[in-house]
Amino acid sequence: MTITDVIDGLSNNKKIFESLFELPHKDLILFKTDAKAWCFLEVVCHLIDEEVEDFRARISFSLASFEKPFKSISPKTWPIERKYLAQDFGIKVSEFIKERENSLNWLNSLEGVNWNKELLHPDLGKMSAKQFLHNWLAHDYLHIRQLNALKYKFLKEHSDEDLSYAGNW
Repeated sequence: MTITDVIDGLSNNKKIFESLFELPHKDLILFKTDAKAWCFLEVVCHLIDEEVEDFRARISFSLASFEKPFKSISPKTWPIERKYLAQDFGIKVSEFIKERENSLNWLNSLEGVNWNKELLHPDLGKMSAKQFLHNWLAHDYLHIRQLNALKYKFLKEHSDEDLSYAGNW
């Protein structure tokens, strides 16, 4: 896939996320399949943090820096530290959509950059800006799958109907 293909994928996913975040029932906002799983509110908060502080920031850093260490981030501790569950879902959805648009505008403004420029990631070794970009798209797909699974499980738990006709999940 080309850089343009990946950026187009991120743009398409913005529309998919907008649609996924239109919830048919308000109880979906905090619905969890188990105590360790994330709900819709936690996912959207995570997506904002990843958008701004991980993918966009790290690609920018990769393209501009030489041999400097990455700024440390802590996505696993953010839900508690940043009080994800105390946030307003509608506000966070709007914030994510705005930040994705900012990311797309920035990515589409880049010209003549070396996408193969590498930096040393403390856990994963050498990573290029191009690799970060492709992983950004993959990260979207993981959360799109997660949100669809939440909707399916919510329907299954809150419906009196047998859903086996739909097929195997």
